[in-house]
Amino acid sequence: MILISGGFCILVFLFSGMIINAQFSNDKGVKLVRVDDKHKVDVFINGSFFTSYQYPENIEKPFLFPVNAPDGSVITRGYPIESRKGERVDHPHHIGIWFNHGNVNGIDFWNNSSAIPADQKDAYGHIVLQKIVKSLSGKKGILQVVTNWEDNKGNTLLTENVRYIFSGNENSRTIDHISTLSAINGPVTIADCKEGLFAIRVDRAFEMPSNESLIFTDDKGNPTTVKATDNNGVTGMYHSSNGLRGDSVWGTRNEWVILSGVKDSVKISMAIFDNPKNPGYPAYAHARGYGLFSLNNFGQNSYNPKKQKSSYKIEKGHSVTLYHRFYVQSGSELTPEKADKIFREFSKAY
Repeated sequence: MILISGGFCILVFLFSGMIINAQFSNDKGVKLVRVDDKHKVDVFINGSFFTSYQYPENIEKPFLFPVNAPDGSVITRGYPIESRKGERVDHPHHIGIWFNHGNVNGIDFWNNSSAIPADQKDAYGHIVLQKIVKSLSGKKGILQVVTNWEDNKGNTLLTENVRYIFSGNENSRTIDHISTLSAINGPVTIADCKEGLFAIRVDRAFEMPSNESLIFTDDKGNPTTVKATDNNGVTGMYHSSNGLRGDSVWGTRNEWVILSGVKDSVKISMAIFDNPKNPGYPAYAHARGYGLFSLNNFGQNSYNPKKQKSSYKIEKGHSVTLYHRFYVQSGSELTPEKADKIFREFSKAY
């Protein structure tokens, strides 16, 4: 079905009960489209859908979902928003690309989801959009929002001013995520915890092949079993800036980590970059073979028990800004040399 609206050609494909929208325009650059009644902002690069910033009232945090590679492949897991056949259904708090942490004044923002029983919710926090400050299209797209990090009683621990800067070309897409966290009602301590910080949960194609069922626990000791599944089409491999590969990347400090794989016969690489301006630099890689891919600046002892426990305190009236970059390209594998170049550019950008 083809719809013509405002100079745009929108193709709506119906496939296996799913609706996939692809929007094309002669305009180059980045276009941001607010869809307030659906609690989202859609992002198009050179006329092709890239991602949506979503802030539904029934989910405990805002997130980017889905996220597409330049060739149109979806690189984020569908569950729990749009489940797909054959994918894992663990960790329902892993949604698209998100930013939060597992211990902020003792409150867990990372693990909160609909799976947490009501009588346990007081231990968990949620992030609520307050306003969209800016939504600008152009050579780069800029989305600026303000959110509150609240406990289960509605008390605000942190106010967050976030800028998403979207850019891209024919073969790559980039998201710069710049988050300023402010303690407005009292001091806030971000404690040592492995559950954080800037993260993506990837599509099954980018998981690492495995024949093991594994059990992972959060900082409260709650277990989650990640079951082994059919490895057909599972092609992921991690590479880190310190030269490690695969499972050995987890818990190590890096300027960047790359995850590469093949989906629908197309080579795709994605990477997350830390920034020298960040506290806790270089960040620890919370990079799991089952598809969780994250860099965490606040988790020293959680990743390496030989290290002292660390924490980061924001005094009342003060703030901290963190800079992270997400990058994805289609058609070739991202090399360490190119990743180093991107890292140097990002380090100087802000």
